[in-house]
Amino acid sequence: MSGIQFNNVTKYYQDGAGTKLTILDNVSLNVQPGELVAVIGPSGSGKSTFLSIAGALLQASSGEVIINNTNLSKMSPKQVSQLRLDQIGFILQTSNLVPYLNVLDQLLVVKKMKGKITGADKHFAKDLLKGVGLESKLKKYPEHLSGGERQRTAIARAFMNNPDIILADEPTASLDSKRAFEVVELIANFVKSRNKAAIMVTHDERMLSYCDRVYHINDGKLVLVEH
Repeated sequence: MSGIQFNNVTKYYQDGAGTKLTILDNVSLNVQPGELVAVIGPSGSGKSTFLSIAGALLQASSGEVIINNTNLSKMSPKQVSQLRLDQIGFILQTSNLVPYLNVLDQLLVVKKMKGKITGADKHFAKDLLKGVGLESKLKKYPEHLSGGERQRTAIARAFMNNPDIILADEPTASLDSKRAFEVVELIANFVKSRNKAAIMVTHDERMLSYCDRVYHINDGKLVLVEH
């Protein structure tokens, strides 16, 4: 099945005294291509751990995480690393742009990690940047961009490898309301038009109208909420 699926995923740690601390508690979730799902919850509720497991950065203690029919627990670390590069795009709280690269090169460097940059890669990068309204900023450096422009560059970069899964971690945290709405609307439009399965972790409940489903996480338990 395409997209990303959690089947009874639990994550726990044990301290030196043998006490078990459960961070995620039997979480199940299924996100299909074209869906943007939000996960909300207070600090310390398990949101970051959830997103790290979804992004193949952290291994579940039990249960299954399946990305495009591939069970991550059945893969070697090297295979998981390759899957992360090929199939998962990350949008973080801060844009994390490389200071000495211009807007176009911020995207092309993703391709450079995998080998040679082709003419098709450049065309695709420009098309993505046009989609986020930055076609006139290709040669600009991060210091000359607004906060919203930097985050839009980061959104385009997340789609550069044409990944199947998009994970957004508090993408509006550093933005004012107007820019925040623009950024989430862009993410939602890209997810729909490019048929990606996307999960957004957020504190910002004003953004939930752009999401297909909303889940609340607290004490490691994930519950579907009406919105």
